Amino acid sequence: MSGPTSSALPVVSLRKITKIFGQVRANSAINLDIYPGRIKALLGENGAGKSTLMSILAGHYLPDSGEILIHGQARAFGSTKDAIKAGIGMVYQHFMLVDAMTVAENVFLGQEPSFFLSRRKLEERVSELATTYGLDLNPRAQVGDLSMGERQRVEIIKLLQRQSQVLIFDEPTAVLTPPEAEQLFVALRTMAAQGKAIVYISHKLGEVMALADEVAILRKGQIIDEIAVQDVHSQADLAQRMVGREVLLQVERTPLEPRQNVLRMQGVCSGMLRDATLRVRKGEIVAVVGVAGNGQKELVETICGLRTPDQGDISILGKTWKEFFHNPPWQGGLSYVPEDRMGLATCSHMDLVDNFLLTTRQGYCAGIWLRREQARAKAQELIELFHVDPPDVRCLARELSGGNLQKMVLAREFHRCPRLIVAEQPTQGLDVSAIEDVWATLLAAREEAGIVLVTGDLSEALALADRIVVMFAGRIVAAFAADDQEQVQRIGMMMAGMDTADAPTDPALLPA
Repeated sequence: MSGPTSSALPVVSLRKITKIFGQVRANSAINLDIYPGRIKALLGENGAGKSTLMSILAGHYLPDSGEILIHGQARAFGSTKDAIKAGIGMVYQHFMLVDAMTVAENVFLGQEPSFFLSRRKLEERVSELATTYGLDLNPRAQVGDLSMGERQRVEIIKLLQRQSQVLIFDEPTAVLTPPEAEQLFVALRTMAAQGKAIVYISHKLGEVMALADEVAILRKGQIIDEIAVQDVHSQADLAQRMVGREVLLQVERTPLEPRQNVLRMQGVCSGMLRDATLRVRKGEIVAVVGVAGNGQKELVETICGLRTPDQGDISILGKTWKEFFHNPPWQGGLSYVPEDRMGLATCSHMDLVDNFLLTTRQGYCAGIWLRREQARAKAQELIELFHVDPPDVRCLARELSGGNLQKMVLAREFHRCPRLIVAEQPTQGLDVSAIEDVWATLLAAREEAGIVLVTGDLSEALALADRIVVMFAGRIVAAFAADDQEQVQRIGMMMAGMDTADAPTDPALLPA
């Protein structure tokens, strides 16, 4: 194992960290050093133990064994507050901010100094930090009015105000536009240049290659490789080190002839969704892109029957919205893969058989009797086919990593042979090997279904979609063929609402 070198002493040393959840050994005697002034990327397949390891360092979990050394001194963290006092902070995908308060108020919430500081002084301090690290923010702005990228900057400044010396980022670009992601990278490089230690968890190998100084690779709860990024030859090289085989993350998308409509929307309003007009046909993938919080949630919930449309017309598989959801079929109908895999797609305290039955039980009933053994056999077959780890239907949903839980949800929903698929961030948090499998599955599913793919990953949208829909502020602001390179170049600006005045609307996307 060729580890990166540093003349400085590590700010954090993890020694023989072990953590077990039920039947799953998430971390197994892990040793890892984190150095000041460097960006260390953590890579690994789903369930490799990356997030668990960093959650232990951030005080969310107690290790079952092992120790944490800060500047060579053993420390025990009983809570995140203990970790923050030791200079360690973590920025999560789901932000913990108060929408009704200003940026400055959020930054100092729960950490007000013992002496009185005026609002102006607080705002000046936030402005100073924002300027120092290249984080563009108005300290007087109300958080509820901010984009997801701006909210993330508030979380970062909260940690900087607490004088965190180690900052951990878990999939930080999942909610960002391309310009926001680049601004984040600039800020991270600035932090590292000023001596901060950065830990960066991501499945996006291009980001890792462009940003990190060094990479630690986990597999099945153990560090199997550490290497300086300068010694990595390519993304393919990095992927092979991570999964132990060649992964190209390339798919051959052979266009199919679109057939009958499986979804038609005309002038639909629902919550913040405004005047949405859209058509999806069997044989095509329509990708919906945009920064999180711009109406995608309302669009998806309305299509999937979780939200009643306020106005407009919707037709699903030839039926009106009310007719379809009066008695939706369990098979050959609509399958929904939610972004919220733990809260909405599954029940955390149920085993994988019961989670499989959440949307398939109609197919495993004989009168009033549930044929659970038959369901168990099918669930076991599917989790092996989709490489869910551990491949044991007796496991509870909460014992699986997020990525493996997502694979279980995908297995369940594709088993239903849907004719309309709504896939919301289907590969978020998945490793490159699993992404490759999901992409191939979605493309194959076009043979019998039309697919609405809601994704924040532009590379995924361009790899899979026949057509692209861009959303901003609750509206579809552009719609065009995925091979329209002129419009593809403008997507980032459209997502930010800055380049939509003459954005095209592809007639093929509209109802006939």
